[in-house]
This record gives sequence, structure tokens and C-alpha cells, in this order.
Amino acid sequence: MIEPGFSAEQIDTSKPHPARMYDYYLGGRDNYEVDREAAERVIAMAPEAPASARANRAFMRRAVRTVVRRGIRQIIDIGTGIPTSPNPHEVAREVAPDVRVAYVDNDPIVAAHADARLTNADGTGFALADVRDPKAILGHPVIQELIDFDQPVAVLLVAVLHFVKDEEDPAGILATLTGALPRGSHLVLTHGTTDFHQDAEGDAREVYKKAAAQLTLRGYDEFLPFFDGFELLDPGVVQVPLWRPEGSPPNAEDLRRIAFYGGVGVRE
Repeated sequence: MIEPGFSAEQIDTSKPHPARMYDYYLGGRDNYEVDREAAERVIAMAPEAPASARANRAFMRRAVRTVVRRGIRQIIDIGTGIPTSPNPHEVAREVAPDVRVAYVDNDPIVAAHADARLTNADGTGFALADVRDPKAILGHPVIQELIDFDQPVAVLLVAVLHFVKDEEDPAGILATLTGALPRGSHLVLTHGTTDFHQDAEGDAREVYKKAAAQLTLRGYDEFLPFFDGFELLDPGVVQVPLWRPEGSPPNAEDLRRIAFYGGVGVRE
């Protein structure tokens, strides 16, 4: 299920887009020269960017498995980005084959890939929408068709909120999105931070000022309140490799390369 009518003209290749830059960090090929050049400038200032992106993606997989094991059977993935297998519906269905997943992104190039990689299975859909308009997301026909708000839902905002500026009211956006969720719902968040790299050479935020979305990195005390109304699952808000790691826990050297916080909350 995908919103029809996307055209090549909707894809802006004149300036870098965070979703395509993230694809480049992950080693993907669904990006343009403008995205690669911007990503390389970020890496020059913040060499941890690719490792952070990979750790963030691994956190998503662990978080999805966790919420599905806790009984979640429907997921809204907002800011899904360029599809990179395994995608959330693939991860979720390793645990429970009946999980429904609605993908949301504001980049038409994501929509262009969604039909082949995200919505080619029953119980999945894609909506072209922006996190800054949460009411439009909740009321979108794809969301309304796939998601039953009388039953628990998991909302994923993985590496998204740092593209929402303070004046755009990220807390208010979350309040609108989560206000529709019943008890037993889960909130999965990650966020970029400078808490572990305050001595970095240069400021990657300068690169994103010329991109389709600017970067607002936040510290622990700014990120934690985004979970208001939710009870954090153990181990709370931590650097993403420390959230329920599989196998050996990460060492100090690995953690020095990671610039993301993550956590999962449940509405009791």
C-alpha cells in the first residue's frame, strides 16, 4: 500500500537530504553526489558518523524485536529513510508474522523505493508525510487503514528528532503523536548528541544547514523528557550500543565512536 503519484520532479537533488546521507553512512547506494559530498564533510569533522549510523540501525533491530516480543503487532516507523534490509517489518516478522508496519517519510526518493522494498508484503504501507505535521500523519489514509488505535502501537522515531528544531516544538509533536496511543503502546527513540564528542574538530551541524533538514543535537537532559508519559524499559536512556546488547557488551573504544542516545518507553 503506497500513496500514488510520485514523480521524478519531486526528488530534489540540488541539496543534500539527511535520509540519503544516512544511506551513505550505512554503505548504501541510493544517494546522489550532493549527498555523498555533504556526508564526507560530516565524516571529516565527525569520523564517528558511519559507526554511529550502524549502531543506531542495530539498536532499531533490537528495539523492534523487543516490542514485538512484548506483544506489539502494529508499528508506525516515522522517518524511515532509504530502505535498508532488514527493515522493521522484516525484523518484526522474524518474531511474529502478523505484525503490520506503516512507514512514513517526507522524502519522495524513499517513496520511490518503498513499493519494491517496503510495501511488497501484506500488512505494510507507506505514507509521504512530515513529522512536523503529526496530525497529518495520524489522519493519513495509509495509517488509518493499517493501524488500529484501540490496540497497542509502537511508534519509531529513530534518528529523526534531531532534525526537528527547538522552535518546531519536538515535545509538542511527540505529545500529539503519542496522545493517540492506548496503554501498552511503546515509543522507540534515538537522538544524536555531542555529549561524547565535545572536542570534535569542526561542527557537523554546519553541513546540515545547507541540507533539506538542519541538525539540532541534544544532550541527555534534553532528550530524556521526550519520554514523558512513558515508563522506560531497562536500561533506560543510554548510548545505543548499551541498550540490551546481543553478545559481548561494547567496550570503551567502541563507545567513543557512538554519538547516539536511545531508549524504549511503554505507556502503562
